Amino acid sequence: MHFCLFVSVFFILLLFRAEAGMAAPPAGPDNPRPDEADIVLPMPGDSVMVFRKVQVPGQGYWGDEEQIIQMGDASGGIFEGLQRTQISGSFPADDGRGQAIYLAKYELTRGQFASVMGLDTLIEASADPDASQLAELEGRALQEAMMVPLSFVSYQDIQEFIRSYNQWLFDAEHPERLENIPEIDGIPGFIRLPSEEEWEFTVRGGLPAIEDGTFNDRLPFAMQRINEYAWHLGNASHRVRPIGLRQPCRLGFFDMLGNVQEMTAGFFRPEVWQGKPGGVSVRGGSVSTPVSDMRSSLRQELDVYAWNQDQERVQERRSFNTGARLAIGSNVVVNTRVRAAMEDEYQEYKDMVRKAMPVGRTMDNLVAQAAGQLGDVEPILGRLMEEHPHLSDDLHTVQEFMDQARQRLDMAQRESARSLAQDAARNGVNLSVYISRLVSLENSLEAARRLAEMSSRYLEQVSAVEQRIKELSSAQKEQFQAYTDKVGELGDYEQDYIDQALESMREQEPLPREKAVLQLLTTHVEDFSQHRRADREGWFKEYEEVFKEFDQ
Repeated sequence: MHFCLFVSVFFILLLFRAEAGMAAPPAGPDNPRPDEADIVLPMPGDSVMVFRKVQVPGQGYWGDEEQIIQMGDASGGIFEGLQRTQISGSFPADDGRGQAIYLAKYELTRGQFASVMGLDTLIEASADPDASQLAELEGRALQEAMMVPLSFVSYQDIQEFIRSYNQWLFDAEHPERLENIPEIDGIPGFIRLPSEEEWEFTVRGGLPAIEDGTFNDRLPFAMQRINEYAWHLGNASHRVRPIGLRQPCRLGFFDMLGNVQEMTAGFFRPEVWQGKPGGVSVRGGSVSTPVSDMRSSLRQELDVYAWNQDQERVQERRSFNTGARLAIGSNVVVNTRVRAAMEDEYQEYKDMVRKAMPVGRTMDNLVAQAAGQLGDVEPILGRLMEEHPHLSDDLHTVQEFMDQARQRLDMAQRESARSLAQDAARNGVNLSVYISRLVSLENSLEAARRLAEMSSRYLEQVSAVEQRIKELSSAQKEQFQAYTDKVGELGDYEQDYIDQALESMREQEPLPREKAVLQLLTTHVEDFSQHRRADREGWFKEYEEVFKEFDQ
């Protein structure tokens, strides 16, 4: 009763805000938290489907190095191994720079499913033992029940809904239904499920998170605030809740983590890009996921056709905590002009980018890539020597040149790793000095303020100290950003190069402050190499603990 009252009051407040002049679509059961960036598509009856645009970097049809992102979590489950992959958008960005993903703002609801398929079809398809009661509800009770994400239906039911919704949108007698759908060369997109890459890029915060260094964090928000953003086992106890009650993620999407786990477009594989294909990948966790397991990388398999041991037969899986979120997609080759443009771009892509695209190999360390590619040639040369003995001398000469090139590349990697380690240590020393100075200035500020309480002639001193604190705080932030960037670059090298770089610095008999920084740097590079992300908050706290009262 209290929960229903809360939803009712919440909905009324949102209606009031919308009527008060927000530059946004009107609030309603399908969009309880409207925003001016919403993209609204019509549905049968009074229903709507709301999407939001996610900016993706890069140009062209084949992609470029800007689009390389890291997925997974080293501390996650066995299906979440770290890997580099390419993120692409189905549509060009409005400003012509970059690309765009279009993802539904909310999880697909019962009401939206029923608007296309009919309430009777919803009740018939659902494995929910209480589904039949929906036909008896009226008014507010029915509206609240229809705002709950769709679950208890099969993957096949979702696909049939998508098929029917696309047919309704593309009715030739109603071209107005396509007014808000994105296009390529005048050809509109269509409704589908999102790919895993699209889903994870969005939940992690997209371009803004990449730019501020939080993209690889375990969660897109602070762990202590998870109850504000997600319905999980700890605060929902297996009970799916209506859409829009938690806070949106950074890019304005609701319930990306928790509530119902969301079906994606691809087969489930042990890794996103490889392994035995199985059922369907579901993302985001649900009301049954322990809070400790919630993370952006969480992915599981939905056994679309499940074996019923008791009945000894296969049946379509219908899960109480599994639903879907829609996306807008397009074909790659929409017309002959696009095909011709792709052909024109391919050679440059093949020569400049594709060679460096194997998943798990950094795009930044081009020297390491070259060394790896030389290693790939070794077995080819061996085979050629066996098959063509008369070319043995020439092939041995090629192999000798390759060995020399490998040695030079090895030296280049060692020198590059050493240089990165020195730069990171330099940033760390600067950071440590600023931390120590800020502690001293805070003490001075406190003393100056006490004096200013006794005499106004000390107010100028207070202002001067405050200004100095502001300047040092800004400098401290810049040094820490540079430090974390260098640690990330160094962490991409093989461990042998990292160890040699750090050892060479230890051999230089560093001063006490430099020695303390080197110890922290060693720990942080190990941490990054293991988890493939910078623990910015944790690392900074460690610096503060060491240098707030550092006595050199």
